[in-house]
Amino acid sequence: MRAFQVQSFNTDPTVVDATRPEPQRGEVLLDIQACGLNFADLLMAQGKYQDTPEPPFTLGMEVCGTVIAQGPDVTTPAIGTKVVVFGGQGGMADQGTFPAVLCRPVPDDMAPEVAAGFMVAYGTSHLSLVRRARLKAGETLLVLGAAGGVGLTAVEIGKALGATVIAVARGADKLAIAKAAGADHLIDSESDDIKAKVKELGGAAVVYDPVGGDAFKAALGACNREARVIVIGFASGDVPQIPANILLVKNITVIGFYWGGYLKFNAATLTDSLSELMQWYADGRLKPHISHVIPLDQAAEALELMRTRKSTGKVVVTP
Repeated sequence: MRAFQVQSFNTDPTVVDATRPEPQRGEVLLDIQACGLNFADLLMAQGKYQDTPEPPFTLGMEVCGTVIAQGPDVTTPAIGTKVVVFGGQGGMADQGTFPAVLCRPVPDDMAPEVAAGFMVAYGTSHLSLVRRARLKAGETLLVLGAAGGVGLTAVEIGKALGATVIAVARGADKLAIAKAAGADHLIDSESDDIKAKVKELGGAAVVYDPVGGDAFKAALGACNREARVIVIGFASGDVPQIPANILLVKNITVIGFYWGGYLKFNAATLTDSLSELMQWYADGRLKPHISHVIPLDQAAEALELMRTRKSTGKVVVTP
């Protein structure tokens, strides 16, 4: 079978001929239909992600596929069931083995491409805004990187929770996508002064930041008293150093959030969140945006779309 693998951190990932894996105890074998890409895949390919395995390994953290075999003692999900699963790796391949306990059934009306890009992006925004930041209706939510994979879902979920959403993105085209997702106010990170614009709009009660760098600094300066700043990631490549004196003076809370970390200490929280989000999707409250669907043989191009920020919403790879 084909697999898009990292053979070494000193060389680019490539599609290779790999041996079909056999499901071990507690695992199922999936015939993979789609794999959602995440910024973490870029970091993992360089050996810079916090949960990077040793090479060789197959990239692809979240997948949608059909169960075609079960390991010993596995009875559910049944063979033939279409599921989504966050496996951390192994998704950009024709087939892959994943923990059966992490697999969740996919509604019949949800396309594999949508399902594969749903868990991490929507789960990150839902749990971080609801559980960690406790965003309330009527508050102002500032979303950085608002047209990206997680940023766009933060715009949607913020609106669903009744917040006023300020979206920051690069260029008119990306801002238009954030507007379509429900953003109330738009700020162009290429030409606008983020701090000044947000202050003109009354400041931010909650900041959602998958970008870091200068955008983080500007957002911190635009926070109201008792604001909550959620640190999601560092797409800019710059991990900001936080001036504690600003936190003190304005009583600001900075919140770290890593969705995958919950798998190790509170997986039930992820399950409950995903169940609620699936219901929101069924009710028509969420409209996932996929800018590119790329075949597995062109997986390197899919990663390049993310690296150069030419994608919006999710990029999905399909065998």
